[in-house]
Amino acid sequence: MADSDVAEARPATGREGAEHAQREESEAERADRRWNELMQEIRVAQTGVQILFGFLLSVAFTPAFGHLSHTNRLIYITTVVLGATATGALIAPVPFHRLISGRSIKAQAVRWAARLIFLGLGLLVATLTSALFLILRVATHDGFVPWLVGAVVAWYLACWVALPLWARHRYTTVPEEPAG
Repeated sequence: MADSDVAEARPATGREGAEHAQREESEAERADRRWNELMQEIRVAQTGVQILFGFLLSVAFTPAFGHLSHTNRLIYITTVVLGATATGALIAPVPFHRLISGRSIKAQAVRWAARLIFLGLGLLVATLTSALFLILRVATHDGFVPWLVGAVVAWYLACWVALPLWARHRYTTVPEEPAG
């Protein structure tokens, strides 16, 4: 019996079971839907991180780069490496899918792709934070920069983590299990 046959033979439980029953979709259909949803989400993040990464790469070839202090160059290098890793993590689901396509493991691919996207978004926050820190250090030379960057990071976390978690908690309904 194939892994997908075993997955379909097992009854869904909890929140996933309620979603499965509500949508009346097979395990394979659900994996396909979730994969398509992930690909739509990733398109937004990929575009942004690729533009940012391209910009970061071009900075080293500007005349002003030669005037950066040693500390600012280290921040720049850190930012570029973070951007490269974020780009890699956010693009990774595409070759992952290509390499496992036709192997009847889409549900597992969805889980791995979701993890890679989550990792990529974390690296994107780090890249944005580092880039903002460098730009504000160079532009202002002021002591308020870490505070301003900290406020922006708090905003990212509020929008990207706190609000979705609050909404998930507030609006998710879990059907009561029948008494036994």
